[in-house]
Amino acid sequence: MPLVLLRKQKIEKIIPTDARLMTQMKLQQMKSQVASAADRMAPVAVQARDMAQDKLYVAREWAAPRLDAAAHSVEEQLAPRVSAMLSQAAAKVDPAPKGKSRSWPMFLLLAGLAVGAAGFAMYRRNSEQWTDMLKENASDASRWVSEKTHTGTQKAGGMTGETASKTGPEADGHADKGEAQADQASNKLS
Repeated sequence: MPLVLLRKQKIEKIIPTDARLMTQMKLQQMKSQVASAADRMAPVAVQARDMAQDKLYVAREWAAPRLDAAAHSVEEQLAPRVSAMLSQAAAKVDPAPKGKSRSWPMFLLLAGLAVGAAGFAMYRRNSEQWTDMLKENASDASRWVSEKTHTGTQKAGGMTGETASKTGPEADGHADKGEAQADQASNKLS
C-alpha cells in the first residue's frame, strides 16, 4: 500500500519498488494484449473502411439526383416568387418613383416625319423622271407604230396596185378604202 505524505506546498507519493515492478509488468501485459487485439482488428477495420466507402458511394449516388431536382425546383418555383417579392418591396421602399419618360415617343414621331418627308421628296423626283421616260417611250412607240402602219400602207398600196391592174376599177375603190382605214389607224395611234 502506498504511503502519501501531505504538506502544505507539496504532495509527494511514495511507491515501494515491488509495486513499481508490478505496474511495469501489468503495463507489459496490457501492451501485448493491445498488440494482439490490434492484429485481430486490422482486417475488421479494413473491411469496415471498405464497407463505409461503398455505403458512402451509394448514398452519394442516391443524393445527387435529389439535390439536382431540389436545385431546379428552387430555380423554377421559389426563385421567381422571391424575386417578385423583392421587387415589390423595392417599389414600396422607393421614396420617389420616377415618371415615364416621354422623350422616346416624341423622338420616334419626329424620326418618322423626317423619313416620310425624305420619301416624299424621293417620290417626287422619281415621278418626274418616270414621266419623262414614259413620254420618251410613248413617243418612240407612236413613231414605231406610225412607221409600221406607213410600211403596211405602202405594202397594201403596192398590192392594191397589183390587184388593180389585174382586177380593174373595182379593186381601186377597195384599195382606197384600205388606205383610208390605215391612215385613220395611224392618226389614232399618233
